[in-house]
Amino acid sequence: MDNSLKNVFASGLASLSNIFTSEKKDTSVLGIDIGSSAIKVVQLKKKNGKAVLETYGAIALGPYGKSDIGSVTNLPTEGIIQALLDVMKESNVTIKSGAIAIPSSSSLIFTMSIPDKITEDKFSQVIPIEARKYIPVPVSEVSLDWFVLPREVDSTENNIMNPSTTPIVRDTKTEVLVVAIHNDILSRYQEILKKTEIHSDSFEVEIFSNIRASFSHDLAPVLLMDFGASKTKLSIIEEGVVHVFHVVNRGGGDITKNIASSLGISFGDAEKLKREVGLDSNSNPNVGDIIRLAMDYIFADTNNVVFAYQKKYNRNISKVILTGGGSLVKGLMDRAVSNFHTEVVYSDPFSKTEAPAFLEPILKISGPEFSVAVGLALRQLS
Repeated sequence: MDNSLKNVFASGLASLSNIFTSEKKDTSVLGIDIGSSAIKVVQLKKKNGKAVLETYGAIALGPYGKSDIGSVTNLPTEGIIQALLDVMKESNVTIKSGAIAIPSSSSLIFTMSIPDKITEDKFSQVIPIEARKYIPVPVSEVSLDWFVLPREVDSTENNIMNPSTTPIVRDTKTEVLVVAIHNDILSRYQEILKKTEIHSDSFEVEIFSNIRASFSHDLAPVLLMDFGASKTKLSIIEEGVVHVFHVVNRGGGDITKNIASSLGISFGDAEKLKREVGLDSNSNPNVGDIIRLAMDYIFADTNNVVFAYQKKYNRNISKVILTGGGSLVKGLMDRAVSNFHTEVVYSDPFSKTEAPAFLEPILKISGPEFSVAVGLALRQLS
């Protein structure tokens, strides 16, 4: 295809520092995050070796599908195109060069084991064959990309009297992280680019954009929780590499629907209550309990993922990063700290950019919603 993945792993955390060292001419770039309930755009410019925020904006997709703001949509391509053009106009976007993120929910991310006897030069032949076990459609209908995970090293059996002894490698197989995206999805995004006249060299799955915007140089295992409108995406990242990816089929839209159904009110009124009350049972016990029930489901599923990771790798999660618009629910931070008993922070993607000082409080609050768009823009500046 003309606009393939082009190795979605190529511009990971390691490339972040290149933003400040690249010799490319000063230029502006656009990051576009098309979610299930909104589109977010961020325009950055590299100036004197720094990423400078030029403009950003968001637009709800609900009204384009004749539904409420905050609702999960499934708009036709023409609807997405119109919404994207509108948000670019309203945000005063001035360029036509950018990148679009492929939603993680529209892709399949998994790990597979390759026997050691198979060398990496054979992976392009072996992985499509092995991937058939994980992909529910013919492999010919998807585009694949992969990344070889670092090997597990057992240093406990090193000679304590001789620290220079080479660590013992315990793995007998090579673990590979694989991303599969249906060609129909890629074709749809190509059409969006073509009809909006946006030039782009490649796509990127949103989780990798999210990591670039949300992480610094964390080496210990970190859990990234992306609270979207339709789903909550979980990723466990160690040394900049995704080791686990899992989707919880609950999101902010589901919570709003539950509030509306339980209280017999409109979706719009329920969305307003969700934002104003959150997990605070004191101000409105009914709303707080409904949200808490949904969040408990998400955290229970997350705990299972974390425990499985800890059991497999014998390492604990050192930090939790909350991102996505749904992470801004009142009381969620306290609930997360209580659940994980470790450091919990919000994603702060705009901290990687320069912006007027008076915008800093606003950017700090809205940051989790724009992590993917900022990460996409940063990739293009590297």
